[in-house]
Amino acid sequence: MSNPTVILIRDLVRMIEEVAPVADKTKTSDTFKCGNPDLPVTAVVVTFMATRAVLEEAVKIGANLVITHEPTFYLDPKDAPWIENDPVFLSKKSFLDRHRLTIWQLHDGLHRRRPDTILQGMVERLGWKMPEDSARPNILRLESTSLRALALHCRNALNIGPVRVVGSPDMLCSNIALLLGACGGCRQLENLCLQGADVVICGESPEWETCEYVRDSCRSGIPKGLIVIGHANSEEAGMEYCAEWLRGILPASVPIRYIPAGDPFYSV
Repeated sequence: MSNPTVILIRDLVRMIEEVAPVADKTKTSDTFKCGNPDLPVTAVVVTFMATRAVLEEAVKIGANLVITHEPTFYLDPKDAPWIENDPVFLSKKSFLDRHRLTIWQLHDGLHRRRPDTILQGMVERLGWKMPEDSARPNILRLESTSLRALALHCRNALNIGPVRVVGSPDMLCSNIALLLGACGGCRQLENLCLQGADVVICGESPEWETCEYVRDSCRSGIPKGLIVIGHANSEEAGMEYCAEWLRGILPASVPIRYIPAGDPFYSV
């Protein structure tokens, strides 16, 4: 007779997919990356990035399912087959196999939800309100503040190190485009040029695109700003929010733990 409390990893993931579906299952990154999804779930770790440190902590707490927002193996072996012979890749894969860890990526489904789960978590951490304009979900309207004060607020609210800023520190801004992760320069410029944003706050930004546009814009007498907080810093709070959200939709018998990957950079 089967144990009704036993939940397979595959079935748990299916529960999440029902409320965070992707547009096209043949093109999504929301797939299993390694492990055996037919094992019973012991505990779940939710993280922004399945770093070696996060995986080691998962083993310590007895988790066998890691839900990560970003890729696990640096490059896709289909695009760069040589990576499978790299010693760092092999060491990580060996660790995963040895400890029977299963990794499932949850990226597209979170960003496709309305409101975007990662965006909602970040907005709440920053102490702001989600945009009411569904056509421009990333544009937030704040009380007018200086670019310097806005950058300091991001640093303090997220408890991160120095952030990079382009633009006059004294310029006043109220329409903020919050573009998390690495959405690319084109989308960042669309928000500055077409969506009326004064400032883009982003995770990553191509320096030859948005950065140089903002620099020339300021020189031309059209004040614009750019605040780069780092990819991990721009989505960590979103994945912490995701862990809380998952606790509300998954069986209470399944332990769920959020483990931050942390900012990989430091300043010297």
